[in-house]
Amino acid sequence: MDNHFFSEWSYWQQAVIVYITSLLRYLLIAGGAFLFFYVLGRQRWLRFRIQKAFPSNAKIRMEILWSLSTFVIFGCMAVLTAWMSKQGWTLLYTDLTEYGCTWFWVSVPLMLVLHDTWFYWTHRFMHWKVIFPYVHKVHHLSTNPSPWASFSFHPAEAVIEAGIIPLVAVVIPAHPIAILIFLFLMTIMNVMGHLGYELFPKKFVRHGLFKWSNTSTHHNMHHRLVKCNFGLYYNFWDRIMGTNHADYEKHFEEVVDRREKS
Repeated sequence: MDNHFFSEWSYWQQAVIVYITSLLRYLLIAGGAFLFFYVLGRQRWLRFRIQKAFPSNAKIRMEILWSLSTFVIFGCMAVLTAWMSKQGWTLLYTDLTEYGCTWFWVSVPLMLVLHDTWFYWTHRFMHWKVIFPYVHKVHHLSTNPSPWASFSFHPAEAVIEAGIIPLVAVVIPAHPIAILIFLFLMTIMNVMGHLGYELFPKKFVRHGLFKWSNTSTHHNMHHRLVKCNFGLYYNFWDRIMGTNHADYEKHFEEVVDRREKS
């Protein structure tokens, strides 16, 4: 196993590369969603809005500024992960033949499952009243989030959120390309959660299979009501822990009904 992950670059170069790639991913996905739904298609997609009002320009600027600081933390966490790899503490590898093609593709959904679990329980921790004002309150300044809010974190929360990468590196044999795919999917689903528009059909949340996936309405309710709906990708932990809002499914259907009647 190659324990010198990204050894051809200095730690400073790694931090800069991760910052730039995180920023580009944010601009492409969050910026693209904002351009499509909030600018070019503002009137066309109006009936898909979860909250009828739009976030103010001041709130959007705030979300972008906090996100820019978040990517600095992400760069630092990449340096930590690379250092851990150099010490031989991770399962990172660069030779695709070491674990084979099948494991490469299996590792990506495993990262998503691990991240969903990490996110749910750290999210619950950050809502502890002793912690919330100092760590998670910044994210909840967006009571009506836009796609730009997807990485709008206080630096302390950014450290917790970025912690999934060294965790993945320690528990899952992971190739850098698989991690990049995971990060790309994470960003898409994170932006969807903060989109402010509901795109799924009416019966989605009551379907035997699809109900285990989260919706934009689910996370939008979390931003507005705070003490419910803690999951990220899936609705597994919220369902088994009883932390879905009691009116989540009803509210989802009201949003879709309003859309279909417009």
